[in-house]
Amino acid sequence: MVSAVFHSPSDASDALRADKASDKPTSHPMNSAAVSAGTTCAKPSTPPKAPIDWAGLALSALAPLAGIALLVGIWALLTMKGGNFPTPLATWHEAVKLFSDPFYSNGPNDQGIGWNILFSLKRVAMGFGLAAVVGIPMGFLIGRSKIISAMLNPLISLLRPVSPLAWLPIGLLVFKSADPAAIWTIFICSIWPMIINTAVGVQRVPEDYLNVAKVLNLSEWKIVTKILFPSVLPYMLTGVRLSVGTAWLVIVATEMLTGGVGIGFWVWDEWNNLNVHHILIAIFVIGIVGLLLEQALVSIAKRFSFE
Repeated sequence: MVSAVFHSPSDASDALRADKASDKPTSHPMNSAAVSAGTTCAKPSTPPKAPIDWAGLALSALAPLAGIALLVGIWALLTMKGGNFPTPLATWHEAVKLFSDPFYSNGPNDQGIGWNILFSLKRVAMGFGLAAVVGIPMGFLIGRSKIISAMLNPLISLLRPVSPLAWLPIGLLVFKSADPAAIWTIFICSIWPMIINTAVGVQRVPEDYLNVAKVLNLSEWKIVTKILFPSVLPYMLTGVRLSVGTAWLVIVATEMLTGGVGIGFWVWDEWNNLNVHHILIAIFVIGIVGLLLEQALVSIAKRFSFE
């Protein structure tokens, strides 16, 4: 045991202050460094940016251009000796003149190519819309009911292979007018892909989902909206995409026979005038519009995830 001897009161007070000072925590340089390092590590680090795939972007942009250049090159080689078939350069000059005023109107039978495209798209939209309104619910019915499926499947198999133009006289007989007859032809030819794809989608819904719906005693409306519709939507969009391509093909042939304003009638009228330049331009326009319609539906389909 150690005893401390103080010679005076001042010595005792000095010793007491020294003891209190020794009780205070002291900061060590290593401790402060560790704290600062810990604070720095706690900050979230930003992930490194993925490098841009310039080679892939160049390939995706240059490959289609190379294909178009190959087509134009073959076209130029075949027409370099002259003849009735126009060259690519002459067709390009005619296209520039044609699209400099695409919406002129000099009467019902002399309108710009812009008006003809819009009238054709209007007919396609009406026939295609009616086909969707009728075909998609019918596909659900066929997929859900074995009795309805047994009744309608033979009729669909019988009528689906019929040529689109075979339906046009029926439309002219019933509607007594070319415009509704064209819409009828688009309707009857666009409806089959929607019915078939929707019915297949409904039939491929897992039975476990439907068994759970039975256990929960869900109504038919909730089964359709909560279970069937999300599962069938990819099949349904595939049918819609096929139908719009069919509709755009049919309208050109239909308008060639019915006349009036439309891209099909415009092609036939230019042939009667022996204007091959305009026919080639119309072929490219029909292809571009059909491609845009299909790509628009593909982009809509890609926005949904159904895993």
